[in-house]
Amino acid sequence: MSGWNTIQRIRNIEEEIDRLGFKFAKCKHGDFTDLHGALSLVPKDRDALPMYSRDAELFVGSIERLEDWLAGVQWAREYDRMCKISTDKAREAAEQKERNRQLMRTLKEGRRVEGAVE
Repeated sequence: MSGWNTIQRIRNIEEEIDRLGFKFAKCKHGDFTDLHGALSLVPKDRDALPMYSRDAELFVGSIERLEDWLAGVQWAREYDRMCKISTDKAREAAEQKERNRQLMRTLKEGRRVEGAVE
C-alpha cells in the first residue's frame, strides 16, 4: 500500500475521524502495531466524546478494518436520524451535559482535597 492514492485515502480517513471526534494514536500494544499494522483511535481532545476516558482506544485494527468500522458508525448515526432517535443537536446537548457533570465532579473533588490539606 503506497503511492498517491494511499496518501489521499489516509487524508480522507483523517478528515472523517476528526469530524467524528477521534484522532489516530499509537496502539497501546506497541509490538502488535509494528508487526500487524494496527492503529488505534482515541478521543481527539478534552471536549470530544466526553463519555469516554481520554486514553480509551475506541478502535484498534488495520486501515482496511477502520474504513469498515467508520462506515458502521456512519450507518448507525444515519439510522438513528431516520428513526428520529437522535439528532446532531441532541447528541451535542447530551455531550455537553456530560462535560458539565465531569466539571462539577472535578470541582467538588478539588474542594475536598483542598479542605483535607488545611
